[in-house]
Amino acid sequence: MIESIDRDRLIKSDVTIVSTCSESDEQNEGKRQMDQESASTKRDMIVLGLRRKILGRELERGERLRQDQVAEWFSASITPVREALRILESEGLVSSEAHRGVRVAGVDIDRLKSLFITRKLTETFAIARATTRISRHELRQAEKLLEALDSASEEGDAMGRNTRNEEFHFFFYDRCGLPALRDDIATRWRAFPWDLTLDSSDRLNQVHSEHQAIVDAVKRIDPDAAATHLGDHITNGFLRLAESTTGEPIADPFDFDAD
Repeated sequence: MIESIDRDRLIKSDVTIVSTCSESDEQNEGKRQMDQESASTKRDMIVLGLRRKILGRELERGERLRQDQVAEWFSASITPVREALRILESEGLVSSEAHRGVRVAGVDIDRLKSLFITRKLTETFAIARATTRISRHELRQAEKLLEALDSASEEGDAMGRNTRNEEFHFFFYDRCGLPALRDDIATRWRAFPWDLTLDSSDRLNQVHSEHQAIVDAVKRIDPDAAATHLGDHITNGFLRLAESTTGEPIADPFDFDAD
């Protein structure tokens, strides 16, 4: 009888130990998951913050980015900072070199041409598809975004202008019916050096006219015209940016006779 009782106690004790260990493992796993989620959230916050600093001209092209300084800016540890910098490097916004560290990327004209070509091909295709999918009620939203963009331009708010410009364009790309294509466009959009785009009054007036032509074409439900106007808009912006970067006019990469 005594042996039976002791055996029962041992079994209960073993069950308690296993249960306690199981609960402890679950708690540790839950903590690890929370830590990973927190690190990912912090990493994404740093990516967004640095991207804004670069495109908002708070950080100059070629400026060095010390990891400890970035960590201090965002109250973060070094790990999410390193992960964020790797993401920004894949986007072409920062570059890293042995013994030189990480810097805000300069503008490589060949990469700029490549971005322009892929942007023009994908974005014109997306807006052509979106044109037949947008209702007149929805289009009013695009017109309001255009008004907000014009206001930011008039106020000389470069960061606000770039933000409103992105919202205006992606109003159409979001409605192309191909989410994966939209995401590809977003990746190239983030890699484009918007901080270096010209903000002279004549170019801003030209941009307004180009944007309005796009809206008018969509309003007429004319996908070919919408794609043509958007293609011209992207081309004009690229040629002005390329000239300001290289110091001399360059040929349109789509002009095969100019090669």
